[in-house]
Amino acid sequence: MGSEPEKRMVGDGFPVIRSAGLDGMLVTFGDRVSEPANRAAIAFRDQIQAEAIAGVIETSTSLASAYLRFDLSQNTHEAIAARLQEIVAARDWFGVPLPEGRRLWRIPTVYGTELAPQLAETAELAGLDEAEAVRRLSTARVRVLTIGFAPGQPYLGPLEEAFDIPRQQGLTPTVPPGALVLAISQFVLFSNTAPTGWRHVGQTAFRCFRPDATEKFALNPGDEVIFESVTRADYDRVLGRNADGNGGAEVEEISA
Repeated sequence: MGSEPEKRMVGDGFPVIRSAGLDGMLVTFGDRVSEPANRAAIAFRDQIQAEAIAGVIETSTSLASAYLRFDLSQNTHEAIAARLQEIVAARDWFGVPLPEGRRLWRIPTVYGTELAPQLAETAELAGLDEAEAVRRLSTARVRVLTIGFAPGQPYLGPLEEAFDIPRQQGLTPTVPPGALVLAISQFVLFSNTAPTGWRHVGQTAFRCFRPDATEKFALNPGDEVIFESVTRADYDRVLGRNADGNGGAEVEEISA
């Protein structure tokens, strides 16, 4: 399969089906992140899981692709590619509904203060004052586009055009778990302490990665989040009773 040409279907050359390493296949719905491409990737992965294709060991999504890994003793690249092509051709994946079982999270977030020191810089780059930036960021309802970089760590978006700001040219040496950072019309909610080139605009007590819990990754692709603004005093109260790592978040099923 690796020596075969990529199989291209529907508009603008996408989706593209191709092999990925020794035992993987990748279905890509765009060469950059977009709402339709991300929607397609999430829905397609859900369909792959429902198909129960022989030998498939795991599936995942990126910003615009769905990936599967399979057991070479049970299936071949050629057979999997043929089945994936059938699934691709069965419907318009760019317009399908997102899978059922998604959740809406409301996560208390402190914007600015010494906890999130790059809010002012971000607001200036967006052409807004700080109060307006907080109002827009704290009312935006964003989708978990993918999980990556660190265990359980979500990339969320899209944010409005004003927040299509570039990454920093340098690195912030470290941000803590629960840091809400922003660049290129997306949020990232950090699951552990790490350096970043994204701007730190908010801080939560929410823990995305919960290694001792049954559900180790709190958020899943397709979930939606509102990072609601709270005061520093509210945040401190939440932090003081945060043994479960939920950070005061409220969650509900998305009905449609």
